[in-house]
Amino acid sequence: MLDLHRLRLLREVHVRGTIHAAAGALGYTPSAVSQQLAVLEREAGARLLERVGRNVRLTEAGHVLVGHADTLLEGAEAAAAEVAAVAAGRLEGTVRVSAFQSAFLRVVAPTIRDLADEHPGIRVEATELEVEQAVPALRLHQLDVLVGDEYEEQPRALHPELRRETVLREPINVVLPADHPRAADTHVSLADLADLPWAACQPGTGHHAMHLRACRQVGGFEPDVRHTSDDFLILLELVRTTGAGALLPELVLGLGAPGVVVRPLEAPVGREVFLLTRRSRTPTVEAVTHALLAAGRAAIS
Repeated sequence: MLDLHRLRLLREVHVRGTIHAAAGALGYTPSAVSQQLAVLEREAGARLLERVGRNVRLTEAGHVLVGHADTLLEGAEAAAAEVAAVAAGRLEGTVRVSAFQSAFLRVVAPTIRDLADEHPGIRVEATELEVEQAVPALRLHQLDVLVGDEYEEQPRALHPELRRETVLREPINVVLPADHPRAADTHVSLADLADLPWAACQPGTGHHAMHLRACRQVGGFEPDVRHTSDDFLILLELVRTTGAGALLPELVLGLGAPGVVVRPLEAPVGREVFLLTRRSRTPTVEAVTHALLAAGRAAIS
């Protein structure tokens, strides 16, 4: 009989690439992980790992076993959740959610509030993570629901083993300080802002790439990105206090933006907020995803 805990260790080594990385992620020592994997090899009756220099990689048998690990682990997770629900007479269990900042504030936080009344037996644990960090955690059952974003013409990697649903679609707006010479205009062309200093997210992020693309394609100029932060609220404050401009999603501006003016882009650029889960959802995860989708609709209504 294969031990599910050891299967999880094998899958972690496969995803992380080394025993040391897997051990660090799980809070074990490398020797403890190695010992458990040796036991798993005896249980499986086959060699599962082979050394390549200082690292290890899965053998053919190891790949076969990892291929079945997700199904086995998800089945055990679903069974435990359903048993707990039957025993309690209501939905119970912990659902771990990750989101980026603006979705955390406008979608996840209201969901936690509403679920406390509707399903008091569900414990939601929320953390702020970007998609790149969260996808591996979702695959490894360290997260249950991921809320991410994707800008138009900048598609993220596809994950056919995960289930994706749209939470909301929103426009990107030009945000200017209230005392800007064009602040009184009902329509502002991005091309008219070529001399403006800009505030944007850090290079390498989807927002930074969107900002460059919009200024180049729509405005016809290379933006002077003078300030950078991955915190949208900091970008909003930079607009308010430094005279910079920014391109910000509707979801951020819904939090309130005193001291600035907001104008739509003449050639619309949009962003999709989506959620990812494993394809097999427990009843508690299903309840949380439904609540997130409802909160997303409410956020832009």
